[in-house]
Amino acid sequence: MEQEIVLNSHNKQEEPRMHSAEHLLNGTMVKMFGCKRSRNTHIERKKSKCDYPMPAPLTQEQLQELENTINNVISKNLQVSYEYMPASEAEKLYDLDKLPDDASEMLRIVHIGDYDSCPCVGAHVESTNEIGEFRISSARYQDGVQRIVYRLSAPE
Repeated sequence: MEQEIVLNSHNKQEEPRMHSAEHLLNGTMVKMFGCKRSRNTHIERKKSKCDYPMPAPLTQEQLQELENTINNVISKNLQVSYEYMPASEAEKLYDLDKLPDDASEMLRIVHIGDYDSCPCVGAHVESTNEIGEFRISSARYQDGVQRIVYRLSAPE
């Protein structure tokens, strides 16, 4: 008999394309710049923003490379999949600092191909080709925080 998995309810409904793009942005920021995943995120249908504590601002060249890298990942049509694991196991593999204090013992791990994985209860696309083109619409650095605002074009 299969055990029913109980997860925390989600207090908001992100737009799946934007939310999936946020995962790619976070994963790329970690890979390229060695920072942590965004600690302050605001996901909306038209534009979204993520804040990253960093020692210095990103240059225009770095922002362009970031955008190009994310679009390259999107073009690979990576599948989004899920697995479930106890928090005690997940803490060995993932940063759980962003989880609420009342997070369930069982966590859903979202995988975007082999490019990015993290615990998440939000809505996502089925594959990256549904995201559309990723564009950084603005970036600013203030008080040790790099803010990146992005938009998505409609998928082809």
